[in-house]
Amino acid sequence: MANQSSFSGSTVDEAEIAHFSAMAAEWWSPTGKFRPLHKQNPTRLAFIRENIIAHFGLDEKAQSPFAGMNMLDIGCGGGLICEPMTRMGASMTGADASEVNIGIASTHAKENGLEIDYRATTAESMAEAGEQFDVVLAMEVVEHVSDVPLFIKACTSMVKPGGLMFMSTLNRTMKSWALAIIGAEYILRWLPVGTHQWDKFVTPDELEAAFENTALIMTRKEGMIYNPILDRWSRGADMDINYMVMCERPE
Repeated sequence: MANQSSFSGSTVDEAEIAHFSAMAAEWWSPTGKFRPLHKQNPTRLAFIRENIIAHFGLDEKAQSPFAGMNMLDIGCGGGLICEPMTRMGASMTGADASEVNIGIASTHAKENGLEIDYRATTAESMAEAGEQFDVVLAMEVVEHVSDVPLFIKACTSMVKPGGLMFMSTLNRTMKSWALAIIGAEYILRWLPVGTHQWDKFVTPDELEAAFENTALIMTRKEGMIYNPILDRWSRGADMDINYMVMCERPE
C-alpha cells in the first residue's frame, strides 16, 4: 500500500480541466474538436498493442489478446483509448479529473455494450489507494498537468512489477510551436486556441529524467509523424513534434 504522504500535492490544472470539459460533448465526433486524436488513434494503438504483446508473450493473432489483463488509462477523456483496448480483451479502468469527460465516456461505453470502470479521480488519489495495474496508459496528458514529477511518480507507482507504462506527448521544440500550436490552433483550426501551452511541452530527455527516481526504465521511444497530403499519422524516428514512450518495471 502506498504511503499517502508520498503523493501530497495535486496534478490538476483547473484551467485545463475547464477547457476540456467545455468541449467534452465533441469527444466522439471524428470531425469535431478532437479530430486530431481520432486521426492519431490507430498509430497510438498500434504502438501500444505491438509492445504489450511482445513484452508479455501474447498471441498477436488472437481477437482478444489482452484477456485477463488489468489496465488503467489515466486522463482518459471521452474514452478513445479505453474502448478499443476493452474490445481487445483488457479489463479497463479509465480515470479523468473532469466529471464531464467521465460522464461522456460512461454513456458512450454503455451505448456500445462495453463494461469499463470509469472514475472521476486523479493519478495521485489512485496511487494513495495503492492501486496497481499490468499496464498504465497516459496518452496526451502530461502536457496538461500542473506537476509533472508528481504525475510521473503517481503513475509509475501503479505499475505492477513486470508491467508496462505508455505515454505520448508533445516535444518542446520550435517545430512543435510552429506546427502544433500556430498551425493546428491558429491556421488549420483543428483545435481551439489555447488547447496547448508550448512551455508545458516535455522533451524526451526531460521525460526520461522524470523516470530516473522511479521503479520504471524507459526502453522504447518513437515519433508520431503527420502526413498532410495523406491526412494520416505514422510512426518513425522523428520525435520533434509528437512522440510516444514505453517504460518497463522489472520483476
